Amino acid sequence: MSESFDHLIPRRRFLSRTGAGIGSLALGSLLQEDALAKVPRAFQKVAPKARSVIFFHMTGAPSHLDLFDYKPVLQQYDRKLAPKELFEGKRFSFLRGHPKLLGTPYEFTKHGQGGNELSSLLPNLGTVADEMCILKSMHTTEFNHGPAQLVFHTGLNRQGNPSIGSWTTYGLGSESENLPAYVVFLTGNTPGAGANLWKSGFLPSVHQGVQLRGEGDPVLFLNNPKHTSREERRRTLDSIEALNQQNFELVGDPEIQTRIDQYEMAFRMQSSVPDLVDLSQETPATLEMYGKGEFASQCLKARRLVERGVRFVELFNGDWDTHSNQHNRLSTNCKNVDQPIAALIRDLKQRGLLDQTLVVWGAEFGRTPMLQGTESPDKCGRDHQKDAYSIWMAGGGVKGGMTYGSTNDLGNEVAENPTEVRDLHATMMHLLGIDHERLTYRFQGFDQRLTGVEEAHIIEDILA
Repeated sequence: MSESFDHLIPRRRFLSRTGAGIGSLALGSLLQEDALAKVPRAFQKVAPKARSVIFFHMTGAPSHLDLFDYKPVLQQYDRKLAPKELFEGKRFSFLRGHPKLLGTPYEFTKHGQGGNELSSLLPNLGTVADEMCILKSMHTTEFNHGPAQLVFHTGLNRQGNPSIGSWTTYGLGSESENLPAYVVFLTGNTPGAGANLWKSGFLPSVHQGVQLRGEGDPVLFLNNPKHTSREERRRTLDSIEALNQQNFELVGDPEIQTRIDQYEMAFRMQSSVPDLVDLSQETPATLEMYGKGEFASQCLKARRLVERGVRFVELFNGDWDTHSNQHNRLSTNCKNVDQPIAALIRDLKQRGLLDQTLVVWGAEFGRTPMLQGTESPDKCGRDHQKDAYSIWMAGGGVKGGMTYGSTNDLGNEVAENPTEVRDLHATMMHLLGIDHERLTYRFQGFDQRLTGVEEAHIIEDILA
């Protein structure tokens, strides 16, 4: 006698209907395994030196000539008419006519055993100068903020491409089950390119940066509505997961799995984020070391994030666009960031995290050696400059206490070891154990990559 199986439910229908059961558990397990995965073999070139990145972007672009790149010749010709070759045939955002040269009013001092030279505006960074590698030969292709910020983050000057943080999490996944792999903080003015600087572009949206706010709820819409219990929220998410899973079975869109994963991450973050932002767990000595203010708090949270396995943390700090009133604004900005960043480096080192955390400090471009606006020492400023500027790196497999590259006597052009943004990106990927040429994503018929189609070079001389 044959047995009838008509009363049984097909496997796919069973899984799609059990949102809180086997189907969601299996999917959650797969997603977690993906998130915790090490570098995929196809992308791996060398053993990684760094496991996480803390990326500082000084929005608006600080003057390298007043912070890192002292020029005695520029001092000698302060307020004299600039040589014509500095401006003839070149494009600037605001400079017109025949500008004058502008020396720096700040003293420069060599620090540490390596002799890194820093401005008097950065006394605290001077105490960790032997951890810093200053790259003085950066240059870019854009001289306006939005496009240059996009180049610095995505490698291209147009919207729609993934940020370096998104590429990093795409290649490495995450080591944290309860926090996003890519976290963003903002203080001061919002960057001209906006959220495009931390979006995932054509990569799956799970790789987009998640902004943590300093006031109110750290993440918008994370907490439950009033009179909604955690158990009720769990039941709601289970129902949504069941519908999403059913939809995925029908259409196979990977973004549906991303949506399921993000709902689950948001639920877990209801517990993990309050713990993260509760700085009362830190010692009084640690809080004093970082100092006061929103940016100081963000630097301390950045350390707590990488401790918890977050892969990429970016801190934007605004109001560095000093076309005028440079003395007051530059002094104020440096006072706000100098102590917290130096404290972060010391804190990472004393906890054994600096060797595995790559710290990068930079901006979209530099400032001109020519004066903009009135000649008043307190009111003058500098225009944008794309052809030469400085950034610095620390930890994560980078040599400390050294300077790489140089500019000419006036600081407006690279004189030695020119470094393009894609070279910086390739080097960062290398330190994370990723071959930047192999880390690709198929989009619009092409294997897209962070460093683009032009040749990019790893900066071998700065590797520890």
